[in-house]
Amino acid sequence: MTKARTMSPSDASRIQSSQAKAGNETGKGSFPSRAQSGAAKNTNAPSTPAAKTAGAASTRSSAAAGAKVGASPKK
Repeated sequence: MTKARTMSPSDASRIQSSQAKAGNETGKGSFPSRAQSGAAKNTNAPSTPAAKTAGAASTRSSAAAGAKVGASPKK
């Protein structure tokens, strides 16, 4: 069994370029399009599951703290 690899932006670029040069479809729903989407998701995603959890918790607590500090009393 082989190890799964994540798609990088350079991988997606290579795929899209080779498909375009061969005259194949590169538009919406095509393999090069899906490769580009996967590369973008991998680039923007946190590197570890722990980072996702920590990031979500810190964002949540920061937002709650900001709401308390910036909130004005209702009359």
